[in-house]
Amino acid sequence: MYQFKLLKKDPTSEARLGKICTPHGEVNTPVFMPVATQGTVKSLVPETVRDLGAEMILSNTYHLYLRPGHDIIKEFGGLHKFMNWSSPILTDSGGFQVYSLGALRKITDEGVIFQSHIDGSRHFISPELAVEIQEALGSDIMMCLDECTPYPAGFEEAEKSLELTVNWARKCKNSKKNDHQALFGIIQGGIYPDLRKRAVEDISVNIGFDGYALGGLSVGEPKEDMLSITKLITPLLPEDKPRYLMGAGTPEDIVTCVSYGIDMFDCVIPTRCARNGLLFTNHEKVVIKHARYRNDNLPVDSTCDCYTCRNYSRAYLRHLYMAKEILAMILNTIHNIRYYMHLMERIRAAIGDGRYQVFKKEFLNSCQLSADNCQG
Repeated sequence: MYQFKLLKKDPTSEARLGKICTPHGEVNTPVFMPVATQGTVKSLVPETVRDLGAEMILSNTYHLYLRPGHDIIKEFGGLHKFMNWSSPILTDSGGFQVYSLGALRKITDEGVIFQSHIDGSRHFISPELAVEIQEALGSDIMMCLDECTPYPAGFEEAEKSLELTVNWARKCKNSKKNDHQALFGIIQGGIYPDLRKRAVEDISVNIGFDGYALGGLSVGEPKEDMLSITKLITPLLPEDKPRYLMGAGTPEDIVTCVSYGIDMFDCVIPTRCARNGLLFTNHEKVVIKHARYRNDNLPVDSTCDCYTCRNYSRAYLRHLYMAKEILAMILNTIHNIRYYMHLMERIRAAIGDGRYQVFKKEFLNSCQLSADNCQG
């Protein structure tokens, strides 16, 4: 059965240690979930993802509904068996993907009519169907269908969007049938504090869910708006439930938002950057195509324990990337995922030691120093 345990709060910030218990295992929080949109973390087999330290992954309802279809996945015993992943899975309802379709969708009180980005076929997803699909997938944590408020949006537009999200959230909860799967509500409201506070009241108090997510951020708004909304709203969410910041995932954002009380993160940044040759380290960001690495016999990061850093030089990784070899994506992704998993380990250790603010300051200072050195 699903359960969240709050283990410890950092005395210097709002950061907290927790544990999410699911039918497929436990997840230590704060946690970063690698994105497996279509049932795979791009370029890696599931065993590798587990070995890198990932305890939970995220897959997407919209994509799996369109291809191969949730009925097929259910026939195979659910997404865990279908993709050979035995640990917990969170499924996004697909609200953000539908939002991204723009002119290819029409939103009504009953749900969303949209055209498939694959073949142009027309589909309709209601809040009830979004839950039905996720129950068929068998994910450990399901997300309510929501309307991702666009940026920029005026107050009236954001308010109307919020009302729709609250209405859908209520329908999602009422249609939930499987007690073994958790269901998270999503807090919308754009960049308007009053709407966000209203959303907290409606979603967490008037309805109530197993966890809560901040949605509609990292959709183009200025970074300072994202951080200010997160800092303001996170402490208002129930203390005994997980708090999830959807889609925000730079290392700096993660370290900062953990100090506000966020427990869960997901983002395509580590995998997408890996495929485009940007590698994260504890000292700098390495753009592996640069000629400076042509004869560099050092690993990407001498402090990293990943397979890539233990076995390959920057020169070899540059060669693979320039030659467009598939192995470049594999080795780069191994390194970036391990960097993120190790970052979360460091975050949890700092909270456990009661020194998170010190860790945060040192980390952000090192990031700024790396940026200054790059510009210099």
